[in-house]
Amino acid sequence: MAYQRKLGRPADQRKALLRNQVTQLIWHGRIETTLARAKEVRSAAERLITLAIRECDNNVEATKTYNNEKGQSVSITVRNDSPSKLHARRLIMAYLYDVKEQKKPDENKREFRERTKDVKHPCVEKLFQEIGPKYKKRNTEKSCAGGYTRILKKGPRRGDAAEMVILELV
Repeated sequence: MAYQRKLGRPADQRKALLRNQVTQLIWHGRIETTLARAKEVRSAAERLITLAIRECDNNVEATKTYNNEKGQSVSITVRNDSPSKLHARRLIMAYLYDVKEQKKPDENKREFRERTKDVKHPCVEKLFQEIGPKYKKRNTEKSCAGGYTRILKKGPRRGDAAEMVILELV
């Protein structure tokens, strides 16, 4: 088992803090925190991103047949997750908190509902549809793996002089 920093908090608070910061990092792309927290968040975030990279393309084509309101038999082709991607999705959903999709300033309520009707967990979808393919392409181009985050030091925090950093996705 790997060593984990205690961060001066009880286990339940520490786990909640890390889950929240990893969720915010994936959702916003960058967060500002202390150096010790950033190193722990980096570890957890890179683990989730690696999982998303491995499984982002594992889909299965399926044909479904159903009867429409006129009683006609209609068949459609849908893309479902493969069993391994479904497992990865559930592992990620168990760790990340649900983040609500925000309404865009130039969007009315009906357009917002139409855009978000199929997305139940936007943070997980962002991980699989945007972040995973982006880093998968990067890994094949540079023939490397890992290193999906960057820590930029800002200097000491006023008050307690804790080293403040910006943790961002590369």
